[in-house]
Amino acid sequence: MKTIRMMTFILTSFVAQSGEPLNMKELEQQIADQELKSITSVLIQHNQQLTYERYFNDHHEQSRHDMRSASKSITSLAIGLAIDQGKLAGVKQQVMPFFSHKQPFENSDPRKEQITIEDLLTMSSVLECDDWNSASRGNEERMYIIEDWTKFILDLPIRGIPPWKKKPIDSPWGRTFSYCTGGVQVLTELVERVAKQPMSQYLQKNLFSPLNIKAPLFSQSPLGITNGGGGMQMTSRDWIKIGQLMLSDGRFEELQLIPAEWITQSFKPRAMIDESRQMSYGYLWWINQFESDGQTITAFAAAGNGGNYLFIIPVLNATVVITSTAYNTPYMHQQSRSILTQHVLPALLNRQ
Repeated sequence: MKTIRMMTFILTSFVAQSGEPLNMKELEQQIADQELKSITSVLIQHNQQLTYERYFNDHHEQSRHDMRSASKSITSLAIGLAIDQGKLAGVKQQVMPFFSHKQPFENSDPRKEQITIEDLLTMSSVLECDDWNSASRGNEERMYIIEDWTKFILDLPIRGIPPWKKKPIDSPWGRTFSYCTGGVQVLTELVERVAKQPMSQYLQKNLFSPLNIKAPLFSQSPLGITNGGGGMQMTSRDWIKIGQLMLSDGRFEELQLIPAEWITQSFKPRAMIDESRQMSYGYLWWINQFESDGQTITAFAAAGNGGNYLFIIPVLNATVVITSTAYNTPYMHQQSRSILTQHVLPALLNRQ
């Protein structure tokens, strides 16, 4: 049986001293027996107290986890900050005028000129970009081998809606979802243009430093633009702080770091991902409906490859971080979500 490493100690700010710890022995045994594979940490903060914190598979409290596309939700916060500071006019602002220096764009079409910040925040622009389809011209793997990621995306043709998908006019909220990392990268470069500095530095000044978060590790595009679509590395406790900030309507101590209205708007359903699973999408945040003990519980999530999650559960006043290195495996998301539904939610509901 593998040894399970546990580290728990007191931090100031959002990570308060632990109260009565949650009993998660069954979960720990499943991880030790490799029934749940490649899990590296599980943290639960309830009522602003860290009630569970465990690290596995040679990880510890100082480990920085590559939560892949969970980074996209941080890019959403950067957009909200830029709007609040008057650097952007709002989500209805058109994107193309910010990149006139990159023109001419291929596959010219007047519909491209109408693409808004909101279209990219909701993964529902008219561009033919789908990371879940290896045949897509805009698939992120094709983007990474091009020098200028933004131009690669804005050069794309207009997408068609296949017969098995609902057209925007027939879809909830009038949008057809298509997962597009490249669109988030366009938002990242947009932030850098209006902030006149790398997005990583902009976030450090306005978000991370006030939260006492050590500068996360960011990768960059070949042109030196912050990679806002994935790969940012922070500790699990750093992610808990982000989750608690969202639960607290963007407020930390005496500071309003993120506008409360931006959080409200970000958590509002904007595009349907999967009706059968009641899964929708806000402004780069996933919106999930989970069943536990006969209750339907809404959880907002930053999610990434490998089964990495930050869950925010307002009805339980809880934030949950699950990190994993099960990258590109068929079970990665299923097992992390099962940790939430089979172990975490029942434990929290029993404390109510």
